[in-house]
Amino acid sequence: MKEAGAGLRSLAEPWADTTTPAGRMVLTVFAGMAEFERSLIVERTSAGRIAAKARGVRFGPSPALSAEQIAHARQLIDREEKSVPEIARLLGVHRATLYRALAGSAPNRR
Repeated sequence: MKEAGAGLRSLAEPWADTTTPAGRMVLTVFAGMAEFERSLIVERTSAGRIAAKARGVRFGPSPALSAEQIAHARQLIDREEKSVPEIARLLGVHRATLYRALAGSAPNRR
């Protein structure tokens, strides 16, 4: 901005003036304080996440299917030879969700 000869001068805030050395200094100090506060927020957030994980808190969405539903789906596949899309409709989830749940619970046989 400075090279183009442009500056910022606030009519409501006289300290916000990039056309004067004092205004640039004030804005630089405010920018430094904002950066410092942001780094503190990041640090506190990180420490909070680590503490929550140590307490056993799980992040992210809740699983769409319970262990019982996954076991039931596996039985339907193995014993009754139902298709995954058919079981997914029965459980009210997308077939990809069911495939992921089956892959995560035990070796996928299909």
